[in-house]
Order: sequence, then structure tokens, then C-alpha cells
Amino acid sequence: MVKSFNSNAWIVPQPVLIIGTYDKDGKPNAMNAAWGGQWDMKEIMISLGSHATTDNLKDNAELTVTFATAATMVAADYVGIVSGRNTPDKMEKTGWTIEKAPNVNAPVFKDFPLTLECRVKAKLDETATGYNLVAEIVNILCDEKYLAADGKPDVEKMELITFDPVHHTYIQLGKTVGQAFADGAQLK
Repeated sequence: MVKSFNSNAWIVPQPVLIIGTYDKDGKPNAMNAAWGGQWDMKEIMISLGSHATTDNLKDNAELTVTFATAATMVAADYVGIVSGRNTPDKMEKTGWTIEKAPNVNAPVFKDFPLTLECRVKAKLDETATGYNLVAEIVNILCDEKYLAADGKPDVEKMELITFDPVHHTYIQLGKTVGQAFADGAQLK
């Protein structure tokens, strides 16, 4: 038997994206966003409401995007429930180590294993309540302790989390279970 549900935002898994921007005075800000993903080979898309982050992107069209982990979960959730518009010490409360990104004018949160340095390419369907952001990936930074033997990022080592929109929980991603573009060849 199959149970039917009304339409909901239940695409799973959903990434837990942390978006880093600077305000017009150079003060760093972060927000948590789940509605995003790969848009094209070198581009991402994130659905954004009206936030301090969108205010910041009006003045500076550069940002960083990183992925929350089990170790960063509490502060990553915090930056999603507290607005930079109303909480001046928001970033201090996270305890994150913050540096300027090497290739874009945006903050890097050093507590996260992998960071995308991005530039805004387009704002689609822009209204007073938000828009869909398309951003070009300029560069990718990865802490060396999260590299695999081949020198590339090891996603399994990162202990990334996903947002469960059904129960409003975070779930840690698990182990590798197969090889993409290879295991399906067994059925040829």
C-alpha cells in the first residue's frame, strides 16, 4: 500500500549549504540554505528568500558556499535561525575561524572541509521576497586532511550532513556503497 501526501518541499537528500558574504563594511555573514544544487558544470543554483545575505549580494556579487558537517551542525543551524540583520554578534557566536577567500571578496569559514568560491552570474525570478541565485564556481578550496589518496577531496571523510525536510532533522551521510558510471555496467 502507498500513502499519498500533498505537495511539499521533500526532495531528499538536501544539502546543508552555508553561504558566506561580506556586508558593505566588510563584516562577514553566513546563512544556512537547503534549496540548492549543481546548475551546470561550473555553476550552482540556490533559492534565496530576503536575508542579510541577499542585502550583501546587492553590494558585492561574490560569495562562498560550504557544506555543513556533523562537527559544524549546531552553529550551521544557528546561522539559519538567526538573522544577521538583527544579531550583530551572530558570527562571533558561531566560534568559526574566518578568513578572506583567496579568489573572491567573501569569507571562508575554516571549520568546514570544502568551500566553493563563487561569483553571482544571474538572479532569476527576482521579487521582493527573494530569487534563484545562479553562481559561477571560481575555485574550490579543500582542507588537506580531507583529501583521498588520489589527491582529490574525500567526501566520506568530511562527515557531511543532509537536511531531512520531512522531519526537520539533520542526517549524517554514510559510507561509499558503489561506483558511479561503473556499477551499472553489470546489467549490460
